[in-house]
Amino acid sequence: MAALRMSTLFLRTLREDPADAELPSHRLLVRAGYIRRVAPGIYTWLPLGLKVLRNIERIVREEMDAIGSQELLFPALLPREPYEASGRWTEYGDNIFRLKDRKDADYLLGPTHEEMFTLAVKDLYSSYKDLPLSIYQIQTKYRDEARPRAGLLRGREFTMKDSYSFDIDDAGLDASYAAHRKAYIRIFDRLGFDYVIVAAMAGAMGGSKSEEFLATAQHGEDTYVRCTQCDYAANVEAVKVPVPEAVAYDGLPAAHAEDTPDTPTIESLVDHLNAHFPREDRPWAAGDTLKNVLVTVVHPDGTREPLAIGVPGDREIDEKRLGAQLEPSEVEAFAEADFARNPALVKGYIGPEVLGEDGKSGIRYLLDPRVVEGTAWVTGANVSGQHVIDLVAGRDFSADGTIEAAEVRDGDPCPNCGHPLESARGIEMGHIFQLGRKYADALELKVLDQNGKLVTVTMGSYGIGVSRAVAAIAEGTHDEIGLVWPREVAPADVHVVATGKDDAVFAKGEEIVAALQARGVEVLYDDRKGVSPGVKFKDSELIGVPTIVVIGRGLADGTVELKDRASGERREVAVDGIVDAVVAEVRGPDAR
Repeated sequence: MAALRMSTLFLRTLREDPADAELPSHRLLVRAGYIRRVAPGIYTWLPLGLKVLRNIERIVREEMDAIGSQELLFPALLPREPYEASGRWTEYGDNIFRLKDRKDADYLLGPTHEEMFTLAVKDLYSSYKDLPLSIYQIQTKYRDEARPRAGLLRGREFTMKDSYSFDIDDAGLDASYAAHRKAYIRIFDRLGFDYVIVAAMAGAMGGSKSEEFLATAQHGEDTYVRCTQCDYAANVEAVKVPVPEAVAYDGLPAAHAEDTPDTPTIESLVDHLNAHFPREDRPWAAGDTLKNVLVTVVHPDGTREPLAIGVPGDREIDEKRLGAQLEPSEVEAFAEADFARNPALVKGYIGPEVLGEDGKSGIRYLLDPRVVEGTAWVTGANVSGQHVIDLVAGRDFSADGTIEAAEVRDGDPCPNCGHPLESARGIEMGHIFQLGRKYADALELKVLDQNGKLVTVTMGSYGIGVSRAVAAIAEGTHDEIGLVWPREVAPADVHVVATGKDDAVFAKGEEIVAALQARGVEVLYDDRKGVSPGVKFKDSELIGVPTIVVIGRGLADGTVELKDRASGERREVAVDGIVDAVVAEVRGPDAR
C-alpha cells in the first residue's frame, strides 16, 4: 500500500472549531479532516476518516467470522410489505424515510433489517438441520432523527453491523446469545476504549433478555447506574425499582380533605403542611406527597391518549424511562387544551379519585411501584386549593397498573443487593437482544423439527454502531491538543514528519518511508515543503496517529525523534535504527 502523502492527501486541517460542534469528538473529527458535514446528521467520510471506519469494520468482521457468522448484504431501499406485516411501517411513525416510486408503490430507507433477515431465511431454509444459523451485514441505515446532533453520534445516515441468530429452541438461542456476547467483548476490547455492559430495555425491538455495551463518556446521552457493592449495572431505562412490602392499614386515620390555598407545587404544599398540619414524628417531606403527572401518549396509528402517572413528590418523571416503557408510542406534554377537554382535572390539585378507568375522568392511571398497598399519602383533592391527607393506597384509591417512569438517583437501593447505586454516562455502542419469535411469528418463519412438525424459529438480534464507534473512540481517547487513536483503528501506523528546508531531510524521509512500507507498516508522510515545523507538529498532534517520527535538525548528528502520541514521551533514535524501532512500536518488541 502506498504511503499517504500530506502534499497530495485530500485533507485540510482547521484551527477553529466548527460552529455546530458540541462535543470534543465532533470538533476534532472535523478539524482534523476526517469528516465534513453535508446536512444535519449527514456526513462525508474523507480519506482519513474512511480509513478509521474501515479498520473498525475489519475488526467487527474478524470477530463475527470467528463465531461462524456469515456476511451478506441487503439493500437499503426496501418495500413496504414486510414492514407492514411486522407492524413497524406504522410503529416507526415519523422516524423512517418513506418514498414512492414512479408507480406510486411505497418504499422506505432501511432503519433496521429484522424483516429482511427473517424473510431471507424463510426463503432458503425449511428444516431444523439448517439451524443454528448466524448471519450479519455491515450496512448503511437511515432514520429521520428529529434532532440530529453530536456529529456521528446521532445522525440520520449511519453505518451499522446487524446480525441475527436463528435457532430451533430457546436453549439454542441462549447459546447463540452467549457466543455473540463474547464476540462483542473481543470487539470492544480491540477498539480501545472503556466500556461497560448493562442491562437494557428491549423497547420496540421486542424480545426478552437485552444488554447494552456503553462507551463510558462524560458527554454520553445514556445514563446508567451501577451498584457500589455487587456487579449490577443497568441503563436507567431498565432499572427495576425494589418494591416495598405492602403495609397493613388497619387503624390508620381516615382520609380527610383540608384547605391548602396557594399550594400548586410540591414545595409550597410541604411548607403549608408543616406550618398548619405538623406531624408528631417528624416534619413533612416531599416524599410524603403523591404527585400526579399528566402526559399525552401518541400511538403509532396517530391516536392520542391522556395518561396519568402517580409518583412520590420527591421524584421527577424521567422522560427517557417513560418513553422506553411506552415504545413504540411517543410522549408529549399535556397542554392547556388537553386540560380544557378534561374538566374533571383540576390543574395543580389532581388526585387519584378522578383518575383510572373507574374515575370521573376515565384517564388511565399508572403508579410508581413504590406506591404499595397500605402507604399513606398527601395528594390533590380535585378541588382548587385543597389536598387530601392520609389517603391510603388500596383502601382509598387504586390504579390501572404500575410504570417505571420516575427518575433513578444516586443512592437509590440496588435491585439485587440493596446497596446504593451510583450513576454515570455513556454512549450506546452495541445492543444485543433475545428477540424470541416476534418477527418469526409475524412473517411465518417455521421449519420442520426432528419429528416432522412445523415449529416457529427463535431469533436473536445483535447490533453495533460502526460509524458511531469512530466518534466514541475519539470521545474517549482524545486529549487537549487533538485525537489519539488506538493503534488498531488509526488511519496509519506511523506519521513521519519531515521538517525544515534541507533537501537531505526529505531524502531521508523518503528512504525511511520506503523501508517502513517494505516491512508492512502503513505510513502517513508529511512531505510538504514550505510548511513550517510548528504547523506540521500541530497537524500531527491533531490527526492523532499513535507513533510519530520527526526528521529534522537532529539528522546532522545521525538521530531522529520518535514520539508516542498518547503519552507524549519522546526519545532520540539513531537514524539507522529508526525502522526497527518503529516496527517494534507497531508490532511489539519481538517483531522482525
